[in-house]
Formats: sequence, C-alpha cells, structure tokens
Amino acid sequence: MQAWSTDQGVEGSFITMMGDPAGEFAGALDMKMDHPGPPSVGIIGRSKRHAMYVVDGEVKYVAVSEDEDDPAGDADPSATLAPALLDAVKA
Repeated sequence: MQAWSTDQGVEGSFITMMGDPAGEFAGALDMKMDHPGPPSVGIIGRSKRHAMYVVDGEVKYVAVSEDEDDPAGDADPSATLAPALLDAVKA
C-alpha cells in the first residue's frame, strides 16, 4: 500500500490507504463481494468498490459502486470516485 500511495502522490497526506488481504475489514463492513461469478476473474472474497468519509472514527458517508450485472462497479465507478466523495463531504 505504501508503494501505491507513493505512486499516486498521496504519501504523507491526509489520505490513508489500507490493505485488507484476508477480507476481515470488508466482511465487518458487509462490503465483501459475493456475486456468484465469473469466478475466473477473482470476484469471490474481494471487497466491493466503495468509498467512505470517516471523521474521528465516525463514518459520515458511504458509497458503493455496483450493479446487478456489474458487481465490481467497473462500468460506472463514479459514486466512489473523488468528485462524488468531495460533493458528499461538502453537503
């Protein structure tokens, strides 16, 4: 995650990138992707595409990008991208 943070230019900023290799955090948030397939692309057990705005441990906003036919939210991730999150923070 540190290398990704550096690559994205956010290392040392207010943005915190965290990994969840065992899926424990995703499971606790009920964000584990459980769509049945296709398993060949590694959907099972992955985290759903989501973004959260958290202040002092309190979740203020959650967005999930998914659709019945697009469980990974690849076709339209806009709900979880920075502009949508910034709009939610400003509201």
